[in-house]
Amino acid sequence: MGRLFGTDGVRGVANEFLTCEMAMRIGRATASVIVGRRRRRGVFALGWDPRTSSEMLAASVTAGLCSAGADVIMLGVIPTPGVAYLIQKYKCDGGIMISASHNGPEFNGIKVFGGEGYKIPDELEERIESLALSGDIPLSSPHDIGRVERTENSVHDYIEYLKSTVLHSLDGMKILLDCSNGATSTVAEKLFSEMGAEVTVISADPTGDNINLGCGSTSIENISSAVKGGGYDGGAAFDGDGDRCIAVDGEGRVLDGDDIMAVCALDMKRRGKLKKNTVVGTVMTNFGFGRYCRDNGIDLITTKVGDRYVLEEMLLGGFSLGGEQSGHIIFRDHSTTGDGLLTALQLFSLSARLGEGLTSLSGQVEKYPQSSAVVSTDSSGKLLFYTDHRIRDAVDRAEAELGDRGRVVVRPSGTEPLIRIMAEGEDEDTIKRITEELRETVSAVLGGEEECE
Repeated sequence: MGRLFGTDGVRGVANEFLTCEMAMRIGRATASVIVGRRRRRGVFALGWDPRTSSEMLAASVTAGLCSAGADVIMLGVIPTPGVAYLIQKYKCDGGIMISASHNGPEFNGIKVFGGEGYKIPDELEERIESLALSGDIPLSSPHDIGRVERTENSVHDYIEYLKSTVLHSLDGMKILLDCSNGATSTVAEKLFSEMGAEVTVISADPTGDNINLGCGSTSIENISSAVKGGGYDGGAAFDGDGDRCIAVDGEGRVLDGDDIMAVCALDMKRRGKLKKNTVVGTVMTNFGFGRYCRDNGIDLITTKVGDRYVLEEMLLGGFSLGGEQSGHIIFRDHSTTGDGLLTALQLFSLSARLGEGLTSLSGQVEKYPQSSAVVSTDSSGKLLFYTDHRIRDAVDRAEAELGDRGRVVVRPSGTEPLIRIMAEGEDEDTIKRITEELRETVSAVLGGEEECE
């Protein structure tokens, strides 16, 4: 079957790649690896997003956990960062989120967290994967089978935690929120209303089959156009499981992850909250953000793409802010993972505290033009990507042409069956041409379908 875990858990089409049998094996293996040979019973928190397949897979994971002797606290529909927080609050040994994040409704996924609310390291993923694929996992005795507890307090407890992270209310602010018909639909309106804002929500009516479809953080044009002329102070769009946030100002201009980090980093530095005056980004972080950091006396460290790698660097260096252009922002003083609702709350609270609308805060990063494309592939195509010299030669030629005036990033997606291509540089026409040439080469080698992003 190949490797189960990507950069953000296990992910695939529900009932095809990600079956009930596989979900149960992953649950059983997770309990075996994380709880191990402890003499007490393990406890896991389990949440899910509102996809049609989520409750089915949650039931299967629960069966796996209980069959290995672990108890399960079922949180219901809640954002991924809510699970990460409640693991700690409820003193669990670990937790699992059933979600495929920003992917379409036919996909689903399994994200595993340890007892401190962090996504588990590669080593533990590999051990869980090995056990799940082998099926050689001991069952508990009839007297030690785990029990299931259902809680009605999960959303309330998560909201109270989010509210505790800011000191300034949002009284008088008018905010538009796009919940992507996902997990934030249960939380967002109540949270921001209790913070004092006048709130309008869109795409907050999940049917199970409409998550991420033409809405949320990957379709930001919806909220951008809705904010214009509506008298809003700004808006925020989340992805299906609520760990991403893309914002818009009162005129509908987009603030992506780089923009949000820029605003927050400078404010945190001025207040002495930006530890070691450093921000952690990724190789996809725009050149303009790096220049913004240098101009404001802030150091920038970049990692591989993936919020787990950002967090690893933050923990290693003791840094307090990091994230991705896609909207995964980690405020380490408040959370163990990216949290879209927390990010939006921090941004709007900052705006209210400064007495400045988002319009005056946006546009601070002068960005280099970027051009991107994707090529569809499968696991064998991803392997060929790493070994075929034609792709490496094409990338080398592009890098030589751009020199120090730009860059090229060509990589397999860690969460989707895609090869992602991005070129960035001073001249927009040049990077568009380079992107197209690279897309043609990758598609010819792998035989995949080409698509502009």
